[in-house]
Amino acid sequence: MQVAAGKRAMIVAVCALVAACSESQPDLLNVRTNTGSPDEFAILPPKPLEEPGDFNNLPTPTPGGVNRTDPTPREDAVTALGGRGDQVTGSRMTAAERDIVAHAGRYGVSADIRSVLASEDLEWRRDNDGKVLERLFNVNVYYRAYKEMSLDQQRELARLRRLGIWTPSAPPDPAG
Repeated sequence: MQVAAGKRAMIVAVCALVAACSESQPDLLNVRTNTGSPDEFAILPPKPLEEPGDFNNLPTPTPGGVNRTDPTPREDAVTALGGRGDQVTGSRMTAAERDIVAHAGRYGVSADIRSVLASEDLEWRRDNDGKVLERLFNVNVYYRAYKEMSLDQQRELARLRRLGIWTPSAPPDPAG
């Protein structure tokens, strides 16, 4: 009986050691299901087929490209909310967007900002990957890891209002 308990403890210790020493990218937000069943929300039905007005002027086929019946959930959502769905995939900026981009880049921009941020975030996630048992049992440590970077909405709202900056709406205070 003593030997079996010792073997179990040794197996748990080895598993914990392997989990602690893994070099894979840290996954701080564990929201996957372990059921092995298909995700019904990942399947998007195609749009219905439509008969063209003129069969002599059909669009050119694009093998491997975009099809008119392919689902476009983002564009459809923007259109349903009163926007223009074609602007979601388009690369053209509106005048207001150009003004915002120009203002944001007024002190200069870094061409490799995406790769720099990705490497810095990877280092941050490795440093804040949780404790050994949290990694072993896939505990969600995302919010704790990024807590010092999150914005306190209520404190920022109070600061903006003290400065006289108009704030059209704000979420209710969960503590109050």
